[in-house]
Amino acid sequence: MKIMSNEQLVVSYRDAIKSGKEKEWIKILKDEILRRGLKPFKKR
Repeated sequence: MKIMSNEQLVVSYRDAIKSGKEKEWIKILKDEILRRGLKPFKKR
């Protein structure tokens, strides 16, 4: 995986979730988000 800023990581994760494809990529992104302590979605 290339080095991404926190913003790029969250945007990539959101795009992957919307497309619903590439389950392994979604898992990798989610693991990295959790490792960095980010919150990709706002609570409503």
